[in-house]
Amino acid sequence: MPRLKQGHISPSDKEEAEIQRQISDDPEDSAHWENSNVSRPAVEVAPHIVQEFRRARGSQKAPTKEKITVRLDSDIVAHFRRGGRGWQTRLNDALRKSVVDL
Repeated sequence: MPRLKQGHISPSDKEEAEIQRQISDDPEDSAHWENSNVSRPAVEVAPHIVQEFRRARGSQKAPTKEKITVRLDSDIVAHFRRGGRGWQTRLNDALRKSVVDL
């Protein structure tokens, strides 16, 4: 049992019971929230907001591109990335120019 400060007065059993009753009746007491499922997923509360932040590109209307994995020298990739946004399109265009039969 912890050591009490000098001058501490403990409540009587009757007072303690009344304190505990008041705590259990308090709707704002955090113990009442522990086992209740008060929060809901944001997608249920405001789906329009969630959709706005989850915007992703949909599938292609006319699939003209193919997703692949290719390994390129890092200096080549760095060169195209230095140009900023659209570097993959520029890389695609450079590859297209190098192919003669298209």
